[in-house]
Amino acid sequence: MGFLQQRKELALDLKAIYQSPSEDMAKKCLDDFSAKWDSQYPMISKSWRNNWESVIPFLAYPPNIRKAIYTTNAIESIGMGLRKIIKNRGSFPNDEAAIKLLYLALNNMSKKWTMPIQDWGKAMNQFSIIFGDRLKLDSF
Repeated sequence: MGFLQQRKELALDLKAIYQSPSEDMAKKCLDDFSAKWDSQYPMISKSWRNNWESVIPFLAYPPNIRKAIYTTNAIESIGMGLRKIIKNRGSFPNDEAAIKLLYLALNNMSKKWTMPIQDWGKAMNQFSIIFGDRLKLDSF
């Protein structure tokens, strides 16, 4: 199996974990993932297990909210953009120069955030049900 095909299969197996309807089902999917992939990539399931307590709250949300969370990828996008900027630049004369470059990069990235989030309306309805008065809908 080629690397790209293997990567797609691995991603599908991970998706089964975070799209599981319950914590018990997610644990079973993680066990299945471990049995299949630990011989090649043991750190993936180890990371999931080490951070399981952080994953559990995510599993408590309804599917619409979960989808809004895992398809947005804003944090991953920011991290990737900052790593790219640092890698392309190489070395810096001092910490302040690096901080300035990262600030400018973040400022430029935020200008590109114009696309609406898919199914955001459905997620907002669920947020309003779950969080009630804590959510100010007029700000969206």
